[in-house]
Amino acid sequence: MRLAIIPARGGSKRIPRKNIRPFCGKPMIAWSIEVALQSGCFDQIVVSTDDTEIAEVARQYGAQVPFMRPAELSDDHTGTTAVIAHGIEWFAARDQAPVQVCCLYATAPFISAEDLRRGLTVLTQAGSDYSFSVTNYAFPIQRAVRIDVTGRIEMFDPKNFNVRSQDFEEAYHDAGQFYWGRADAWRQGKLIFGQGAVPVILPRHRVQDIDTPDDWTRAEWMFKAMQAEANGA
Repeated sequence: MRLAIIPARGGSKRIPRKNIRPFCGKPMIAWSIEVALQSGCFDQIVVSTDDTEIAEVARQYGAQVPFMRPAELSDDHTGTTAVIAHGIEWFAARDQAPVQVCCLYATAPFISAEDLRRGLTVLTQAGSDYSFSVTNYAFPIQRAVRIDVTGRIEMFDPKNFNVRSQDFEEAYHDAGQFYWGRADAWRQGKLIFGQGAVPVILPRHRVQDIDTPDDWTRAEWMFKAMQAEANGA
């Protein structure tokens, strides 16, 4: 079985109720559910939540909520891997053991069905533990600076000051959209950011973390611009 699990707890603090807050005309989580359905990748699409209102919205948009997430996996410190492993164990205990499982974030409106299909393909072809979305940094991280305790600037690595930007190795970061993995890798808690993973590279204009109100505003601008372009506006 191929399983999608969308983690969506109810206790978001920086953007209250962000998983079901309206985003460009729909509850935020609806975008992730609909893309998962469109992808054709999954036998079941499940939302893991501790919140009855989120559960109801998820069902309205076509996801299943066969269990409620326990309180010990719903605090600010619980990692994604533990939440996905819990969902896998729930199905395994009912003789529906998944083989490949995708963690799809509820706040990932820029994800596409094609991205999910690519993730599954590279996971299978590479024989890896995981595949997940990444994008490249807009500026060389090797020339990053910090602000010290006196309010002055210093480089993290001063020897890179005179190196040309084009001579630095390309660096990537997690795009925060989806993580395909073998069920056994999730259950064993294997490291996602490591040699056992392969990348699914996304363009920067389709990547935006949504952790603060400013992030939310920027994401809506980006999303509306993408929709306008797709509609030929």
